[in-house]
Amino acid sequence: MTDIQDQGTWGLREDVHHHGEHGEEAVAASAFVQPEFKAEIVELCQRGDRTLRQVSQDFDLTETAVRDWVKQADLDAGARTDGLTSNERDELAQLRRENRRLREDVDILKRATARPHHLARSPVGLAAGVR
Repeated sequence: MTDIQDQGTWGLREDVHHHGEHGEEAVAASAFVQPEFKAEIVELCQRGDRTLRQVSQDFDLTETAVRDWVKQADLDAGARTDGLTSNERDELAQLRRENRRLREDVDILKRATARPHHLARSPVGLAAGVR
């Protein structure tokens, strides 16, 4: 395991910019934390020599984020069953994207096959047999 304190960026991607003075950067940067950093933080919590709160404070992280990382690691390892694994989350997100795209396709097809309302009562529409 590498020494995570030597990572001056605390595991954040290089392209993350910090904004705000009251911790807003922690929320914005949370999604950009490197997986290796998360894994090392989880390992520190699971060792048991420091509490989750101590690890959170030592690395200037929110307890909620660290708790979520530990829970997700436990789900992925099969130690918990009260949530989705990372693979299941990825699959669900992919299926939701596909479902949304298919619904959009259906809507487009419905509009393309719908009766043109502007022709229904016009002389052109009546002559063309549109009713």
